[in-house]
Amino acid sequence: MNSDSGGTPVIFWKVPSIQTQAASKDHVRELEINVILTDQESTLEGLETARHLAHNLPARINLLAFQHVPLPFPLARPPVSVAFTQGLLVDLAQRGAQGQFETTVRLYLCRNRRRAMVQALKPQSIVIIGGRRRWWRNKEWELGRMLESSGCQVIHA
Repeated sequence: MNSDSGGTPVIFWKVPSIQTQAASKDHVRELEINVILTDQESTLEGLETARHLAHNLPARINLLAFQHVPLPFPLARPPVSVAFTQGLLVDLAQRGAQGQFETTVRLYLCRNRRRAMVQALKPQSIVIIGGRRRWWRNKEWELGRMLESSGCQVIHA
């Protein structure tokens, strides 16, 4: 992997729902709702918004985490262990989905978070970004503008 790689999914988990939904025979395309990890409280708000948006729809919720790996470290060996990050993300997904939806957790190890996000998200993706509401621009607002300019549909929670 080269040092300026945008990001590669290194971890892919599914946190199952408590409810089992019957498989549809007509192959209805699932709506994918992507929640970007910001901080714990804001991400939980984003997952709650995703739950409300996906209510009564054939939808899948994805929790996407982009972990920056500084240049002195190999991309596959970040300073914070992947196992530790995995535990935090799975716990967050379980609390956020509250057993109502299967939630997929994807961790991207990357040198450049923004480039990795643009590469990971398809145009027209629905993206939820949790964050505190402020009257001034903050990093979540700037992130949302960047994703909108790459073709994503952004919802601020």
